[in-house]
Amino acid sequence: MKLKLLLFAVVLSLMFACAGFGRFLVLNEPRQADVIVILAGETDHRLTRGLELLDQGYAPRIILDVPAEDKIYQWRQTELARQYVAGLPESGSISICAVHGQSTRGEVEDVSRCLGGMHDKKILLVTSDFHTRRALSIFRRAAPSDYSVAAAFDAREFGARWWQHREWAKTTAEECAKLLWWEFVDRWR
Repeated sequence: MKLKLLLFAVVLSLMFACAGFGRFLVLNEPRQADVIVILAGETDHRLTRGLELLDQGYAPRIILDVPAEDKIYQWRQTELARQYVAGLPESGSISICAVHGQSTRGEVEDVSRCLGGMHDKKILLVTSDFHTRRALSIFRRAAPSDYSVAAAFDAREFGARWWQHREWAKTTAEECAKLLWWEFVDRWR
């Protein structure tokens, strides 16, 4: 009887801990910065969020990270991004940073190159909501500077109540694994 009660308590505790994990992943604390860096990956909500922050005066310019080698059909993603940005009213405030890194950790080096060094700069990172905690931790560890982070929300991909939709559960599980790997393995390399 005691073993069943203990097992029930453990399972219940795990359920409550996991239920709150979706909220734990998300940080949305933008601060005034010298530059907004929109991390590579999702191309709609992240850019929209970055443009909102630019228009709200959070920073005077944006660096848009775009995978250097990726193609959409026969067009390089960097070329598509340049054409898209050229048509925006804010185009004079946006530059493209071709990223070669295949991970957030690899992206740090490319961003540093595009900024010409990160020292003494205030940088506002924009990324998908579920990626904010890990991205901020990686940037702070790999290239110390004054960072803040803004979340780009996409209800098709993720929600804090992750158990309500299959896609949200998959995103949460994947990001949980990546965060744990970062915290217990990659951070210490």
